[in-house]
Amino acid sequence: MTRILAIETSCDETAAAIVENGRHVLSNVIHTQIPLHTLYGGVVPEIASRNHVDMLPPVVQKALSDASLPLESIDAIAATYGPGLVGTLLTGLSYAKGLSFALGKPFIGINHIEGHVAANYLSKPAPKPPFVCLVASGGHSQIMHVSDFTRLTLIGKTRDDAAGESFDKVARALGLSYPGGPALESLAENGNPSAVRFHSSFNENDSFDFSFSGIKTAAINYIHTHSQKNEAVNTTDVAASFQYAVISILAKKAVRAASNTALALAGGVSANKALRQTLKTLCSERSIPLFLPDFSYCTDNAAMIGSAAYFHFIKKDVSPFSLNAVANLSL
Repeated sequence: MTRILAIETSCDETAAAIVENGRHVLSNVIHTQIPLHTLYGGVVPEIASRNHVDMLPPVVQKALSDASLPLESIDAIAATYGPGLVGTLLTGLSYAKGLSFALGKPFIGINHIEGHVAANYLSKPAPKPPFVCLVASGGHSQIMHVSDFTRLTLIGKTRDDAAGESFDKVARALGLSYPGGPALESLAENGNPSAVRFHSSFNENDSFDFSFSGIKTAAINYIHTHSQKNEAVNTTDVAASFQYAVISILAKKAVRAASNTALALAGGVSANKALRQTLKTLCSERSIPLFLPDFSYCTDNAAMIGSAAYFHFIKKDVSPFSLNAVANLSL
């Protein structure tokens, strides 16, 4: 029976969770900073870091309270050490190291991307390595081969904007509220995905890499051109067409990468219902097993960090206190 207290502060969510044996979530607490950053239309790193400092103690205490466990019953402390905003990473990392030192418990630093993949281990049914995983979020768009619970190999990534980042930027051009991704998805539900063709020749090659910058720019230019000509823009059709273009690229490359194994989905964009439905259709046509994380584990959370940490813990793969935050950490 191994219980890990995990902390996640890679961006603007202050999160703490207690996970048992890498599979069972005893508590999962998330304090969102969306109201703080809405005024600016995006995350302000300094504000995010300062809010983490204020919120970490009560969030960790609530995680312990929700699990009905004393701090002394925890077997290890885990925290995200990258990638992410360096200031926000440092707040969670420093707090976790302090707890680890004070309790005399092992400390485990976890890659945020590895955590997203591990979100699938908390859901049912859960995949078992080997499998391919598509990670799509505001900061990352990657395809990786998961050969073991702690061994992930990158086989494809975005060459420029991440999928979620492009969603947010087009949403801003459409005048949608922050955060843009969910707002664009909601608007797209009533639009025609074939109304406007947003195309990128790069994404038609045999590589597993993505490029969303061209499609994003085409959508923004389309909006601005019509506005400058005082022509009405059908925002629902633009949203639906842009979403269709991005999802088609993600889904086709991921399914092709998983042609001989199973496919899992992870990251904030994995909550997009259109992406899920597209993957279900393509995987069903090709008899590829598909694993989708519960919606509660799609966005940044600490439970996924606790799950990933467990598989390192049982291999005695712990981290030194000298481990530092790495903003651009890769696999």
